[in-house]
Amino acid sequence: MHKVVFSEQVLARIARRRTKLHMYEELDAARTALVVVDMQTAFVAKEAAAEIPVAREIIPNVNALASCVRDTGGAVVWVVSTYGPDEADRWPTFFDHVMDPEPGNRFRDALSTGAPGHVIQSEMDYRSQDAVVEKNRFGGFIGSQGRLEAELRGRGIDTVLIAGTVTNICCETTAREAAALAFKTVMVEDANAARNDEEHNATLSTFLQAMGDVLPCAKVMSALRASAAAAAPGDAVELAS
Repeated sequence: MHKVVFSEQVLARIARRRTKLHMYEELDAARTALVVVDMQTAFVAKEAAAEIPVAREIIPNVNALASCVRDTGGAVVWVVSTYGPDEADRWPTFFDHVMDPEPGNRFRDALSTGAPGHVIQSEMDYRSQDAVVEKNRFGGFIGSQGRLEAELRGRGIDTVLIAGTVTNICCETTAREAAALAFKTVMVEDANAARNDEEHNATLSTFLQAMGDVLPCAKVMSALRASAAAAAPGDAVELAS
């Protein structure tokens, strides 16, 4: 698991901008969605094409979050990278310039519909009531051509919890897009996985300063349960009336 550390400079900069470090310590459980990014076999499995070893370590936390979100009335959405075989899913900037042909083809083949690497990793707690949204760019919102936003808006969601891999690529891009679209956005620090602590912490530090919140699983789940408990008496009165 990554060791999360915010530098004194980052903390001082935040202190100049607002009176508290964390802006979303209280959550409305019924309006919260867990967006799980790219927890697919191609990223999670040992010796997979785009293996991120820490992604295996966060599986229990992601699953616990998913269970908690469902239990407290929220939604779980699985975002999966799909770069083929449809030519429309081939991202030319990435495959023609960022990647050379051989590694690019290997990456695309692993994340094409029907490939073993494309599926949600078998250890993930995916349920039939969860939504699955495909993307063909790093960001889940632009990469799904608006389907992710429509899914969330349709469920009345205003708060997004970001989990998955890779912290500083697809998770970060999706989180930035969510914040830009005015969703209250939390990157869950121990439910995201990068290649190393340095890259993980760089993303979390930037996000906490300028775009949204960064919280551990335990605090997120505590806030969701508190919200659900607070709503329960009111619901009971309404039903009784």
